Amino acid sequence: MKTSSKKHSTKPSKRKAEVWIVEDNVFFQQCLVELINCETDLKCSHSFISCEKTIEQLEKSTAPSIILLDIGLPGMSGLEGIQKFKLLAPATQIIIITVREDSDTVYQAICAGAAGYLLKEAPGVKIIEAIRDVQKGGSPINSQIARKVFMAFAALNTPSPDYALTDREREILLHMINGLTKKEIGEKLSLSHHTIDTHVRKIYDRLHVNKRSSAVAKALQQRIL
Repeated sequence: MKTSSKKHSTKPSKRKAEVWIVEDNVFFQQCLVELINCETDLKCSHSFISCEKTIEQLEKSTAPSIILLDIGLPGMSGLEGIQKFKLLAPATQIIIITVREDSDTVYQAICAGAAGYLLKEAPGVKIIEAIRDVQKGGSPINSQIARKVFMAFAALNTPSPDYALTDREREILLHMINGLTKKEIGEKLSLSHHTIDTHVRKIYDRLHVNKRSSAVAKALQQRIL
């Protein structure tokens, strides 16, 4: 009777997802590296202290699956970095990890293309969960940050207040926003200095302000034009 020798096939090890870290706090950066490299399905072979260094590496090597990115960095900010990274590596998912939680920053990061937003106070297990969530197509974000996002989007949909500005006043206000002086506005619109001055005073009255900088700030904040 013939005996057949059975070959034992070894399963190829599952490829680990590559995670890069961009963080200028070296201690926190190293903590993240160790956290990721303790996982059997993740690895971090590159970490950087700036977006510029990250871009250099992206230009000469295979892009990672995920980048953990701080916002307050030396040189190029994380918000600028998101857009640069996306141009070089469109498939790479970016998770912001920062101490900043103001609604403007959160909104800008998400609009720039961030897939998730974490605070540095998040425990390690939550950071790992966020990475895996992004791998599955999710957008990890804690409840406080989510509320800020909703508030930011709600503010965009809030109708601009009606200050009953005339077309001419709106035109002059736009020139004020663009930095033109009264004299320059008058020359541009072929109006006398007295006429421009009268319109400007009416603009102040309608906006309930008493100086140019306040009028410009209010127009920008409330999207009057």
